[in-house]
Amino acid sequence: MKKILLSLCLAGILISSLNAKVYAVVNGEEITDKDMLFLQQAMPNVDFNSLPKEMQDKAVEQAIERKLLTIEAKKDKLEDTQEYKDALEDFKDTMVLELWMRKKVDDIKVSDSEIKKYYNDNKDRLIVPETANARHILVDSEKEAKDIIKQLNEVKADKAEEKFIELAKKYSKDPSAANGGDLGTFAKDKMVPSFSKAAFDLKENTYTKTPVKTDFGYHIIFLKTKNPQSVVSYEEAKPRLEQELKLIKFRENVSKIAQDLRKKAKIEMK
Repeated sequence: MKKILLSLCLAGILISSLNAKVYAVVNGEEITDKDMLFLQQAMPNVDFNSLPKEMQDKAVEQAIERKLLTIEAKKDKLEDTQEYKDALEDFKDTMVLELWMRKKVDDIKVSDSEIKKYYNDNKDRLIVPETANARHILVDSEKEAKDIIKQLNEVKADKAEEKFIELAKKYSKDPSAANGGDLGTFAKDKMVPSFSKAAFDLKENTYTKTPVKTDFGYHIIFLKTKNPQSVVSYEEAKPRLEQELKLIKFRENVSKIAQDLRKKAKIEMK
């Protein structure tokens, strides 16, 4: 329990030092990073911003539900009960510790040279994988797929995407059909292997000349653009790395303070 409280406190400290992002507004009350702290209890080592968008959306939905329940709970005037007052009194020590830790973090200074070195030492964690931006048409049979490819072969290369969009809307059974089969941008590991290989093997503005089979059916893939693997730029990574360095220094400082206090304290184990 103490580890959970400390994790929540540390998360609160870091959030307090940033401009809180607003994810939603519920009955006039904002859902911000502070409302996402419950996620730290469930997944203490997970950075919210590193989660897939689908998981982020689910977390925000949970935060909205918690906000609604909190608003409802306040209607019962529990703040006036002795039980609430006792619980609040017990929580004061935790709050004092968090405010003290917040001050310690605010006092920490990190130089540009330290951030730059940390960036260079951690580039392996800042790799952006190769990505592709593509469209696809999904049908049930290989014959259907071959017929669609035949229709694509009949148009000029500069009209291929326009024709692909038309055919996707007409034949594709995938939900992306309404958007001309647009899949957006994705990394290799986000698609099944056979689909990814076919997509990434294509040249930009070309399509697969043979159907690509997966468990979902048969695909025709049109590759719009492909971006090579890269490293997040220093300027983009700097704010995040600065916070990481502050947390590292904070942990080192607090550990030393705790050790010094233990040496001076009278501790009796029971």
